[in-house]
Amino acid sequence: MTAIIQTLPAEVIDLIAAGEVVDSMAAAVRELVENSLDAGATRIVVSIWPQQWRLQVADNGMGMDLENLQQAASAHSTSKISTEADLYKIATLGFRGEALHSLAQLSELEICSRPNDLGFADFGEKREPVTGENLSLLRGGIENARSGWRVVYDGAGEPVEVASTAIAPGTVVTVSNLFGNWPVRRGFLAQGPQVRSIQLVIQQIALCHPQVNWQLRQENTPCFHITPGTTGKQILPQFVRGVRVNDLQYFKVSLPSFPSISKAPDYLAKTQLVLSKTEPSYQFPIPNSQFPIPNSQFPMPNSQSLELVIGLPDRCHRRRPDWVKVGVNRRVVRSPELEQTILSAFARTCPRDRYPVCFVHLQISPSEIDWNRHPAKVEIYLHNPSFWQEQVRAAIARVLELNEDVLPQPSIPDRVGQLLKASEQKGAYLTSISTSRNDGDEEVKNHKIGLMELRAIAQIHNTYIVAEHPSGMWLVEQHIAHERVLYEHLCNAWLLTSLEKPVILSQLSALQIENLSRLGLEVETFGEQLWAAREVPLLLADRDDCADALFELSKVADLQAAQVATACRSAIRNGTPLSLDEMQNLLNEWQQTRNPRTCPHGRPIYFALEESTLARIFRRSWVIGKSHGI
Repeated sequence: MTAIIQTLPAEVIDLIAAGEVVDSMAAAVRELVENSLDAGATRIVVSIWPQQWRLQVADNGMGMDLENLQQAASAHSTSKISTEADLYKIATLGFRGEALHSLAQLSELEICSRPNDLGFADFGEKREPVTGENLSLLRGGIENARSGWRVVYDGAGEPVEVASTAIAPGTVVTVSNLFGNWPVRRGFLAQGPQVRSIQLVIQQIALCHPQVNWQLRQENTPCFHITPGTTGKQILPQFVRGVRVNDLQYFKVSLPSFPSISKAPDYLAKTQLVLSKTEPSYQFPIPNSQFPIPNSQFPMPNSQSLELVIGLPDRCHRRRPDWVKVGVNRRVVRSPELEQTILSAFARTCPRDRYPVCFVHLQISPSEIDWNRHPAKVEIYLHNPSFWQEQVRAAIARVLELNEDVLPQPSIPDRVGQLLKASEQKGAYLTSISTSRNDGDEEVKNHKIGLMELRAIAQIHNTYIVAEHPSGMWLVEQHIAHERVLYEHLCNAWLLTSLEKPVILSQLSALQIENLSRLGLEVETFGEQLWAAREVPLLLADRDDCADALFELSKVADLQAAQVATACRSAIRNGTPLSLDEMQNLLNEWQQTRNPRTCPHGRPIYFALEESTLARIFRRSWVIGKSHGI
């Protein structure tokens, strides 16, 4: 049995922000696809005929019986919610009962459906196997389920044509002559942008539902196909040009629940929503609110989660922030606060005028969300945005570091490891290779390299540090690695020091003097077109080119740019020979930085050659045991 579609009570309708639900073909596709996902579909095919203003969405979801089909397009009819209390625990993508009714008003609507869940019966929120006790509940719908039904609706959403039809289990919704009775709307919608908007809608929804197989067809010609995956990491490269799976990092973390409402009255006092006459809404339940709801009625879950799919800044970035996306409870939404948090978390990791690739998906308690901010459900209210901003910031910082979460240790099957150990004495290799130097002893001794340990081996062209890593070999560019270290030190403490002998500057404009003053570097007149600086950044104090460095700083307008310029000038220059200890110290400091993948200008710092890659290059494939006589 499928859930029963019924008309919402008037008091519930008044609380829902439902305006112009369908204003384009993309909006129609979004609403229909969300219904398919709520029905448990794992395969969705969207077909569009833009010139004919026609579209079709077919899915393999749970389907509808005849009784529900006849009620589906009525105004304010839905199976997702039934009472006012349900508005505070919305767990489905659709809930307002407006989409199909709006489509019936704006087009010629036809729905074909056949239930496909004969093996289970629905009892509220519980699905039980069909047994002798509840089999009678299904007998009435068995005949309907053996064949599907086709229903055509009039402009009021009432069925005008009902007939049985041959159809696979699932639902097919066909919308023809969209906006045919509203030609003014068609004049604002060009065909090309509509197709691109539909593609973007499907792509965004696919990120939140990676387990679904998606197809888009235009004029019976396939446009694109999104194959299912386990996470958004497998989905994103299928439609974002230039992004590969290896360029992305997936990270998921479980989070504690936000404290209960009763424990945060000061915050909730600031989150009251202003009711609008043009866009009905409601207030989050607080003491003395218009619609008080007991906290115990909707308990918070023990844990919530945050998922990240991040394009590593040393591998991929975009010219626009078009793939900085936020999803909340399986729907992509616009959240300016969280989007800005994402961009600030990637500060000084991407090249100039480039933006990161990042998808953040929050799974949080429904009681923490108000979906009635926007009729299209593309904007929401989070009742504790600062909490989620901090969680997003911390999760991104975790992924950008070099740690066990993002650099998993290559796994070797136990049997293979035992064979390698057994043949180690006969072969010319060791399974755990590393070196360490004892105090006053240059003898190299073997020990196991830790997962995050880098061991300096050599220097190439006095520029690149060759380092051994448990997974292979890394090349680290010494100048930009040191630049990253110095930059983060300067961000932590912008230290100035006084000079016994001032630095003389010349040909400064009024703007340059103002810029220096903004950085805390006061200069005084020393003569005609001459100025004396008696304080300089600590890193520049002993440099011979201190005057040139200060002149460079006078051209930047903010502290962050000054810190980048100071770090770049003070870092080890390429071509500088380093001892093994100096290289190792630099590697150790660089590994501890917050953003070790790129320098403050966005250039990649290291290049990793994995052991598997080296084995493939040198064709090191052999039969284990046979090569060693085992």
